[in-house]
Amino acid sequence: MRKTLTSLVLVMLICGISNANSGDKTLRYREDGTFKIVQFADIHWQNGDVNDIKTSKLMEEILDVEKPDLVVMTGDNIAGGGCNDCKKAILGYSKPMVDRKIPWAVTFGNHDDEGPMNRKDQMKQFQTVPFCLAKAGPEDIDGVSNYYLNIYDSKGDKAKNTLYFIDSLSYAPKEIGGYAWITRKQINWYVETAGKIEKENGRKLPALSFFHIPIPEYDQVFDANSLGGKNEKVCCPIINTGFFAAMLEAGDMAGVFVGHDHTNDFESTLHGIRLCYGRGSGYHTYINNGFQIGAKVIVLTEDKKDFQTWSRVLNGQKIDYLKEKQAPGKSDN
Repeated sequence: MRKTLTSLVLVMLICGISNANSGDKTLRYREDGTFKIVQFADIHWQNGDVNDIKTSKLMEEILDVEKPDLVVMTGDNIAGGGCNDCKKAILGYSKPMVDRKIPWAVTFGNHDDEGPMNRKDQMKQFQTVPFCLAKAGPEDIDGVSNYYLNIYDSKGDKAKNTLYFIDSLSYAPKEIGGYAWITRKQINWYVETAGKIEKENGRKLPALSFFHIPIPEYDQVFDANSLGGKNEKVCCPIINTGFFAAMLEAGDMAGVFVGHDHTNDFESTLHGIRLCYGRGSGYHTYINNGFQIGAKVIVLTEDKKDFQTWSRVLNGQKIDYLKEKQAPGKSDN
């Protein structure tokens, strides 16, 4: 029996399952004081068809160029209505990370559970996949993918940052229309969690938040000072439940990253919090105005609240809107 248990532990370590699900200090800064995240938004994986294969190749190319410490998928990972086997879909879109042994986290979008598998069952499936750090959130609040992860120093001694993952739900009641909103229970969970983390660490940890549907403030902030492009309407909820105000009052949030609107990729700062879009990543998504799908790259620097971002698209092209604004017409690799 002891030999069997030892073998099982070894298998778990090799597969990354132990790190993924035990709540240990998996995420750590590099020795050079940086931590890199690649955000894939709106993969819309279906049944492993030609478009899914193209999506997978794009993901592989971006991961090989960027070599991130973490991948975050911000919802609509599956095009639920067009997906026949969600288990295969999850294994399909996670393969680029698994093959490279890269930790990955996930939030849900409005399309993920429109097919044969609900959110809870998908979360259970995530937790069987190597290197997945996703957790089912508290059962007494709305949604499933409400959880947080800390990033530690390179030795794993001190927590340096917090990453919040929020389930932005799906659709509003028919009498209201449009998309769902982050609820008061979820907001209270965030505020309580931020307070707990501050107490445990003796200070506020700089934080980022990831979810799918943009909050209404995204519809207010785009102006001449924004980076990137607003290429379509901001599809946010009609109801504003005050999540932005809660983040502002908590004082830990440096940036928010969403998806949902496939060709919006702008970033704007509101009262010191950067509101950022990811970049549509799947070949099953709609594309207009020559928009190139790809991924958002986020680089944190240890002990600093601010962060860098850029986009990486096909053929390894890097799109850095800050550099383009400073020197129009230039991009680099």
